Amino acid sequence: MDKMLKRKIEAFLLEWKNRQGKKPLIVKGARQIGKTRSIEQFARQHYKNVVQVNFVEQPKYKGIFEDGFEVDSILKNLSLLNPDFTFVSRDTLFFFDELQACPNCATALKFFNLDGRFDVICSGSLMGINYKEIESNSVGYKEDYEMHSMDFEEFLWAKGYPEAFADELYRHMAEVRPFSQLQLEVLFEHFREYVTLGGMPEVVNTYVRNKNFSGTLGIQRQLLADYEEDITKYVAGLDKAKVKAVYNHISTFLAKENKRFQITKIARNARNRDYVGCVEWLADAGVINICYCMNYPELPLKGNYVPSLYKVYFKDTGLLIASLDEEAQEDLRANKNLGAYKGAIYENIVGDMLVKQGYDLFYYHSDRPAVEMDFFLRDADSLIPVEVKAQDGATASLNNLLKDDRYPDVKYGIKLGYKNVGFNGRFYTFPYFLAFLLRKFIAGRKSAEPVA
Repeated sequence: MDKMLKRKIEAFLLEWKNRQGKKPLIVKGARQIGKTRSIEQFARQHYKNVVQVNFVEQPKYKGIFEDGFEVDSILKNLSLLNPDFTFVSRDTLFFFDELQACPNCATALKFFNLDGRFDVICSGSLMGINYKEIESNSVGYKEDYEMHSMDFEEFLWAKGYPEAFADELYRHMAEVRPFSQLQLEVLFEHFREYVTLGGMPEVVNTYVRNKNFSGTLGIQRQLLADYEEDITKYVAGLDKAKVKAVYNHISTFLAKENKRFQITKIARNARNRDYVGCVEWLADAGVINICYCMNYPELPLKGNYVPSLYKVYFKDTGLLIASLDEEAQEDLRANKNLGAYKGAIYENIVGDMLVKQGYDLFYYHSDRPAVEMDFFLRDADSLIPVEVKAQDGATASLNNLLKDDRYPDVKYGIKLGYKNVGFNGRFYTFPYFLAFLLRKFIAGRKSAEPVA
């Protein structure tokens, strides 16, 4: 039996349970990232009674709402289908899994919320596909939580590091204190493992159990096949072949110099308007992250981008690597050589680490003047360029953004790479493995500034 991996959602669920006036909770996220297992463990530990229903595996339970949405009516129908269910007021959790298969359940959340006797958690894969209907059925009467595959901190927990370890890493950032050579070597080794494996719990568990990569690639390739099968099963109102074509070309575009997604390269005479919705479907399904090109490097970020210019990244970098050919796999796993995909892999992992902190992704490209920046973050009043350097090359674009008067919103920058912690008065340099702490660093840096 695999050990239960510690996940960040556990602390959130406990805080939610103890909150006064809490609403039913909807946990969103891609398939096989650990939603069900995490909720089941939480339920076992904190409730006397758990009523668990999976609307995909147990479709008969969709009928529990046929007599209306009053809670007592739902309880009566649940008891009819399963007399073993017990309902103890204030100590029962209703866990409705695969909510996307039963939008009626979303309507019932209003009534559970108003009734107040029971706690309710809903979950589901591919929920983004049906989320507009779910949202309209339950607006105002539920809370959302977006779950992702394991982040680098959760990966370190799986490797045996304590929770306090991330605090020590953060202190290096806050104090601009370099790591020792030993610390750097060990942490970069863990990071390379994480890049290759990604954060899918089954993949990480297999690696931790076996203490090597054996078996992990097979699991990753099965996940890729499962996602492709989901396209066949669940795409509605779009051309399934076109969604599949977009999905199967992600790694192809990331290998190119500018990494921008271009529909014209998918098929001869392909036009953007013919593929409208395909990229969005994959994003809603939790398969990809979209990074939009900014109109200009200035605030605000939202609304200041070109909707037709974007890069597409895999949500899980391990799945990007699993989509590459056998030779690339051998290079990565045995030789630790990221080859032609080096820049793409590091952009993909940094993008994923930013999304897991709640950021949307934006980049910028301009020929005149020549400026190209991988990502932009922000604090209350400044725009923060983030450069991802696969190799220790020049930082011309970062320097141009920082010294040119045309970019007044840019006050400092961040460079990520195989480097130690440092600050040259214009931009911070951080090793890749600290990227998961950038939101905390930016907030802490701002709060530490003296008041003018």
